[in-house]
Amino acid sequence: MPIYEYRCDDCDHELEKLQKMSDEPLKECPSCGSQGLRKLISAAGFRLSGSGWYETDFKSGNKKNLAGDSGKSSN
Repeated sequence: MPIYEYRCDDCDHELEKLQKMSDEPLKECPSCGSQGLRKLISAAGFRLSGSGWYETDFKSGNKKNLAGDSGKSSN
């Protein structure tokens, strides 16, 4: 899920919110309660959850083969 940034036009409060892409944008500022909250355009941020590819990818040295590898080369 993407992480969106918001800023209030009334009090300049900034926040980040983890939301589905299909969720409606936030409008009410949690700081001042006004309806001046707007979504900012920024670099995309996201969070990986669960036990996925990132547990075994991008490892260095002998850490590449984590599942049952005894250190033998397959060449």
